[in-house]
Amino acid sequence: MRWEDFGQSVNVEDRRGGGGGGFGIPMGGGLGIGTIIVLTLVGWALGINPAILIGGAEMVGRGREASIERPAPRPSGPIEDEGGRFVSAILKNTEDVWNELLPAQTGKPYREPKLVIFSGATRSRCGPAQSAMGPFYCPLDQTVYIDLSFFNEMQRKFRAGGDFAYAYVIAHEVGHHVENVLGLLERVQRRQREVSQVEANQLSVRVELMADCLAGVWAFHSNQRWKSLEEGDVEEAMNAAAAIGDDRLQKQSQGYVVPDSFTHGSSAQRTRWFMQGLKSGQVQSCDTFRVSRL
Repeated sequence: MRWEDFGQSVNVEDRRGGGGGGFGIPMGGGLGIGTIIVLTLVGWALGINPAILIGGAEMVGRGREASIERPAPRPSGPIEDEGGRFVSAILKNTEDVWNELLPAQTGKPYREPKLVIFSGATRSRCGPAQSAMGPFYCPLDQTVYIDLSFFNEMQRKFRAGGDFAYAYVIAHEVGHHVENVLGLLERVQRRQREVSQVEANQLSVRVELMADCLAGVWAFHSNQRWKSLEEGDVEEAMNAAAAIGDDRLQKQSQGYVVPDSFTHGSSAQRTRWFMQGLKSGQVQSCDTFRVSRL
């Protein structure tokens, strides 16, 4: 993926001590894997509902402010390490795309989200943020939280990596922000309080698949304007989407699949909705709530 010329976002807050240490994203090669695989496996292994652990729509379901104040930004100059620059560049590119695209296609102005890079643990208005949670979006402060060691863990434990796969992770979380700007997350939260756990899970799946599709919409327009995609990038994202399907993760962790417990969608669904956004470039094509079959 060609990301070096994207520029740097002004909406990134670096909370890593001492400028982030020696961490760098391992660029290029391998397959990407998305935001939730570690917490999903941990959740099933411990008998904990993964929706309690994973960010995105689940954060809305239990959205309540933490009583602990948000730490003040660490005074620093421009982010200089490769991992930080990569995340800032991808966020800037999503800003450039959505600032133009959302008003044009929906009539709604885009409010740029914040992104916090942290190390180990920090605080969000949705509660504590920890490395083990993986990247997540908190709608209460409209902020994406990410510990860059997540990408190293994917490389080390699963031999998975690739810059476009990492960009897909960020774009998926920004997709949740787009859903928030459109007023969808609040409506889903209200509905989830009124229905059974199975129905609440189904609503979560629709939210997650829509975010996958919106990540594809971003990639379409980024490539149209900046020719950002390189050979193998699409395949990398497809493999990433398939790798984090609920069915595949359940099969790996417990040997069988329980569709009623899905919170993010199957491998086939995640792949299909990402590709739908990538092929169409249209926000309207991502409305997972208007289709009976996902």
